[in-house]
Amino acid sequence: MSRDRVRSIILMGTITLITGGARSGKSMQALKLALPYQRKFFIATGEALDDEMTARIEFHRTTRPQDFRTVEEPVKVVAALEKIGKSADLVVLDCLTLWVSNLMWHSTDDGPVLGEADKLAAALKNAPFASIVVTDEVGSGIVPTDHAESRRFRDLLGWTNQKVAAAADDVILMVAGYPVKVK
Repeated sequence: MSRDRVRSIILMGTITLITGGARSGKSMQALKLALPYQRKFFIATGEALDDEMTARIEFHRTTRPQDFRTVEEPVKVVAALEKIGKSADLVVLDCLTLWVSNLMWHSTDDGPVLGEADKLAAALKNAPFASIVVTDEVGSGIVPTDHAESRRFRDLLGWTNQKVAAAADDVILMVAGYPVKVK
């Protein structure tokens, strides 16, 4: 059995969650941790709904290393993971923040969103590949007092982050470009 095959067997189902504030270096850290892997997939959850987001997505597309196969999936992330299956040694999922926001457009009830978060955590844990999941830490700021939907988003993302962190083997908090190991 080859050394690469042994490494992929050992690492399958391992999850690294990277969280932090805006522009803290989360995505760059994910790409750095992905370097040693051979068969890499990148699941991007962003949607180009306006000019600014279109520019952000284009920036990420052009700066992402060419050795990634990219899957753009804003909502059906669990199905995308299942489709990738044994084709990958590693999947980078960037990011839960946009994914939760996208799910909120499809349901005004929290139950389905949190149910998808449970399914995601289980799918990552049972995956035949390692995964690196990027998310924002939005609970450290001011509680929005004038928009119930903003509070709902903050809460849903916080609960989703907790579910994935509970399943994760490692949790990294990015602070000003520096990783701090949390778990």
